[in-house]
This record gives sequence, C-alpha cells and structure tokens, in this order.
Amino acid sequence: MFEPNPQQADLRDAVAALGSRYGHGYYVAKAKSGEHTTELWSEAGKLGYLGVNVPEEYGGGGGGITELAIVCEELAAAGCPLLLLVVSPAIAATVIAKHGTPAQRSTYLPGFADGSLKVAFAITEPEAGSNAHRLGTTARRDGDDWLISGRKCFISGVDEASYVLVVARVSTGDRLQPALFLVPVDAPGLLATKLDMEIVSPENQWLLYLDDVRVPADALIGGVDAGLPALFSGLNPERITVAAMAAGTARYALARASTYTATRAVWGRPIGAHQGVAHPLAHAAVQVELARLMIAKAAALYDAGRDVEAGVAANMAKYAAADAAALAVDTAIQVHGGNGMTTEYGVATLLGAVRAGRIAPVSREMILNFVAQHVLDQPKSY
Repeated sequence: MFEPNPQQADLRDAVAALGSRYGHGYYVAKAKSGEHTTELWSEAGKLGYLGVNVPEEYGGGGGGITELAIVCEELAAAGCPLLLLVVSPAIAATVIAKHGTPAQRSTYLPGFADGSLKVAFAITEPEAGSNAHRLGTTARRDGDDWLISGRKCFISGVDEASYVLVVARVSTGDRLQPALFLVPVDAPGLLATKLDMEIVSPENQWLLYLDDVRVPADALIGGVDAGLPALFSGLNPERITVAAMAAGTARYALARASTYTATRAVWGRPIGAHQGVAHPLAHAAVQVELARLMIAKAAALYDAGRDVEAGVAANMAKYAAADAAALAVDTAIQVHGGNGMTTEYGVATLLGAVRAGRIAPVSREMILNFVAQHVLDQPKSY
C-alpha cells in the first residue's frame, strides 16, 4: 500500500510527463474559451491511461482503482484535473465491468479502454439532494422497452458524452428499487440544459429532463436485481478518484506556491524564509500527504474486494482530500499576495473547484454522519 509496484511507479511518471506537456495554462484556456480538453483526453486514451482499470480482455490495462487514482492525481498535479475521469472510467466503466451482461461488456468496455467512449452519470436530483432513497426518476416497462421520466441536476460532461448512465427507480412488486440505464444523449424526450457555474473548468454541468425517454431492454445494466449492488460498486471508486484529483490539485497549488515563496524576495530575503509564510505551506503539505495515504488505503481495499472497509476508507479519503485541497489552494493564494488572485499565477483558477469538492459528490456533513454511524456506532442522525 505504501510502496507502489514498478508498474504503478512507471504509470505515475508517464502520466505526470503527459500532463506537464499540457499544463494549467492549456486547461484554463480551454475552460475560458468554452472548449474541451479533447487533445489531452485523446492522447491519454491512445496511451492507455484512461483504461487502466478496464479488464485486459476488453483492451484495458487490467489494473484497478489504484491505477486510475494515479492517473487522476497526476493529471491534476500537472494543473489539468479532468472530472470526466471520475465520471466515465471510474463510475460507468466499473459498473459495466462488474455488473453488465457479457454483451454489454463487449459493446462498451473497449470504448472506455481507449477513451473513445465517454459516459456521464446521472443520480443527483433537485428534490432528493443527498437522499438517494427518495429519487423521483422512475422507469416503467412498455412492452420490451423501458420509459424513463424524471429530472437530474449537476450532471457532468453531458455535452461530451455518448450516453448517460441514469439512476432510476423501478417497481418490483410492492416497492421501488434503483436500476441503472444507459441512455443515449440524443434520445427523444431527453433535454439537457447547461447549468452556469462559478468554476473554471472545461467540463460543464447540466440539468436533465427525461420525459418518457424510451430505451430498449438491453439499456438496463445487469438486470433489475443488479441495481443496488451496481450503484454502490460505482460510488466508492467515485469517492476515491475524486479524492485523488483533489490531492493532485493540492500538490499543484503547493508547488506553485513553493516556487514563488522561495524566489520572491522582499526586504532582501525570500519570503519563504519567514515562518509566517513557510509554516502555513508546511501545514498544508502535511494534510495533503495524510490524505494521499488514506486514498492509497481506500483504493487498495477496494481492489482487494473488501467492500465494507473500502466504503469507510473511501469516504474518509474524500473528506480528507477535499479539506486538504481547499486549504492548499487558499494558502497558495495567500502567500502570493495580490498575485494570487491573478490568472497568470495559476492558483486562484482552482478556487471554485476545490470549494465544490467539499460539497460534491458527497458533502463533508454526510461523510461525518456516515463515520459517526458506521465507525463510532452512533445512532443514525438523518
């Protein structure tokens, strides 16, 4: 867990090298022009980095979430935190690999492996919020097809995706239970509206409206009974890779800040020589390294199939990394002084994203609820 194997070390170095050829300037320019990071995504796909967690028989690297977390972290550490890495390879590819039918795996996994297929993920709803048990989106049978109706919000990358993996509730006798459907983004009855965000990112957020969207029987991933296990199989990788992306972003911010404070001279000496500047940076660096340890633990547990322990560790990793990233970016801005708020110095552009990381994909408050209940054996509070 604490010492990567040679293949993992090589992967980290290779992804870092790729990211450094693009950098934060590329990322910000794409975001501000309304474009996507198509070149970076395509090159990463051709090099096999987007499919590191896809089974080898479908053209992937045959690794696990540990390897995908490395990719997420290193691209973010280069200033290019790609949210669709979390949504498409981590969530959608994992769900299909673990719970899809043989035909579904053969159809979709090769596209995940080379990056040619992007799939968005739609679970969040305006009314349900964090209460996924109260989802209002439903799917009902109509002959051999399914008709899906409902609303979703804060859905990432719909404009780049070919499909949306939609979480809906289906009737199974006397109750409703979740099921996952692959819905083409151009399906009749599916309307996507862009949600304007105060975040510098080339990946957009969307509101989705589904009005009796018709999909065939094979759009249901793994069958009705696979719904809940399939959903949870994607949520822990989501938390782990979000945490890895946050840790990489924090590393990027601290690297920029450290370079600045070591070379920016005031009163005849670098400002980093002053403890009032150096200590906050050192404190942030400690928090980032602690978060990285928890990310490594969570990923190792998940890859080992220890799902209960992985769930606890994934939530803790996400909590720790989100707080560490917010601290690192805020500290980096502060030590830059006025320069910290400029686009040129490349740290204020991270502020919105790391602040959002303390809310999504699960809020820090809900993680604390989870830890209190499942680790500390406290009564359920919600």
